[in-house]
Amino acid sequence: MTLNKRCIANTTLSLLGSAVLAASLSSAAHAADDQIRWKVQSVFNTSWPGLGNPIRLVEESLKEASDGQAQIKVYEPGKIVPSFGITEAVKNKQIPAGYAWFGYDQGKMPAAALFAAVPFGMDPLGYSAWWYEGGGHQLAERLYAAHNIHPILCSITGAETAGWFRNEINKPDDLQGLKIRFAGIGGKVLQKLGASVTVIPGGEIFPALEKGAIDATEFATPAIDEMLGFDKVAKHNYFPGWHQPFTASHLVVNTEVWNNLSKSKQSLIETACTAATFRGLAYSESLQGAKLATFNSKGVTPHRLSPELMTALENATSEVMQEASASDAMFKEVYDSMQSFRQGYDQWKKLGSL
Repeated sequence: MTLNKRCIANTTLSLLGSAVLAASLSSAAHAADDQIRWKVQSVFNTSWPGLGNPIRLVEESLKEASDGQAQIKVYEPGKIVPSFGITEAVKNKQIPAGYAWFGYDQGKMPAAALFAAVPFGMDPLGYSAWWYEGGGHQLAERLYAAHNIHPILCSITGAETAGWFRNEINKPDDLQGLKIRFAGIGGKVLQKLGASVTVIPGGEIFPALEKGAIDATEFATPAIDEMLGFDKVAKHNYFPGWHQPFTASHLVVNTEVWNNLSKSKQSLIETACTAATFRGLAYSESLQGAKLATFNSKGVTPHRLSPELMTALENATSEVMQEASASDAMFKEVYDSMQSFRQGYDQWKKLGSL
């Protein structure tokens, strides 16, 4: 090889090597830029099965599945921002993401509560089917886009109890003046029937119940309610959970933060939340029967709500839904979508299920 040819070859190899190195450095820089290192505030205690533990499952699976490229650090309620202020904090970029229950947003967005729980609504499978396949997530994304938030379904539980009461309730008149902690749309239904309704965070309910500041409360499933000690004070636990046949919680991500992620990272987060949703549901459902079996030894009496009470609650729910639909266009659109989807779902359940 002549000297000129050797020089050209060496120069070519040098340029190729530089290009490969540059590409490698660029790829590494992109990977570093696309790393996720988020502080995530949880609305619920992460030890609560089905309600709080799914976000811990997301935390674990993201780190493992991404080989450390996607990591979130989950904080317990109130550690960074107030539990009722998570979506506002995400909107304003105080935190990049949070784990929220949309029922707490109904004061500023009435339709938000429909994505959290619906009195006399669908069961967890029905809500999930509507969310993924019936247009639910598109409606939620449109609702929260105005608040600079991208929502992702990240947990769902089965029906809650209808509440823990110091005294028995048998008829609608027993709700008149009753001081009760009740969240979401169900609280508005009880107000219509004369109850005095308050909404306080989970950790504050037991002291209020113990001191007599409230006469009754609802919160979650028997397994979680036992952890909060309701059975020590209120010995009458009512069923079915008419107000929350499903309870859904969501990962909320600041829209700008979300849009700056690669498609692969977005897909990874969505997949982690989907897995956590159904793992959390399975875990929660596996615990409830054993908790009910302890009622007798604790002096707790389980009750079915009387037909008279159920009829009154259902009629009041219908009024609340009609009033909310008439006053808020987005509420009407979301609720109509749910009801339309439910027609086919209920027909299938009726014919296909035992």
